[in-house]
Amino acid sequence: MAEEEQEEKKSRGGLIKIILFAVSGIMLVVIGLGAGYFVFGSSQPDPSEEIEAIIERKMEEAEAEKTAVDNNSREKVSKETPEQENFVTIYYEFPGTFTTNLRGSRKMLQVGIGVSTQYDDTVMINVESHELALRSTILGVLSEFGEDDIQGSNGKAALASALKEGINNKLILLENFGGVGEVLFTSFVLN
Repeated sequence: MAEEEQEEKKSRGGLIKIILFAVSGIMLVVIGLGAGYFVFGSSQPDPSEEIEAIIERKMEEAEAEKTAVDNNSREKVSKETPEQENFVTIYYEFPGTFTTNLRGSRKMLQVGIGVSTQYDDTVMINVESHELALRSTILGVLSEFGEDDIQGSNGKAALASALKEGINNKLILLENFGGVGEVLFTSFVLN
C-alpha cells in the first residue's frame, strides 16, 4: 500500500506538471498575441487613407510648383531666324607640320595648318593636287615673319591673312582660281 500511495503521488505530480506546462504555454501564446495586436494591429492606417494622403500631397506640390513657375517666368518669345543663305564650309588640313626659322631670330616656328572654303570641292581638289607647291609657298611666307610679328592674337591673324593671300595667289597662278576663304592653325609652337 505504501507503494501504491507513492505511485499515486508520482502520477499526480507528473499530471500537475503537465497541466502547469500546458496552461503556462497557452498563457504565453495569449500574451504574445495581445502584445502583437497592441503594437501592430491597432496603429496601422487604412490603405485607402494612405493613398488619399499621398494624392493630396502630390496635388499641393504641383500647385506650389505651378505658382512658383508662374511667378518667376516671363512670357518667352523666340527670335525669328533671319532669312539668309548659308553655305557649307569645307576644310582641308595639310598633313604634318611646317617648321621654319623666324626672320632675325634664333627661334623656330612649328605650325599645323588647315584651310577652308565655301566654294565647291574643286578648290580642295586643287589644294590637294598642288600640295607640294603650296607647302613651299607656306614655308616662304612663314620665314618672312619675325618673332615679334607673330606675338598675340593680332600677330597670328596677320600671319593667317598672309598665308591665305600666298596660297590663293599660288592657286590662281596654277588653276586660275584661288577660293581659299580662311587659313586655320591646328597647332602653333614657338621654340
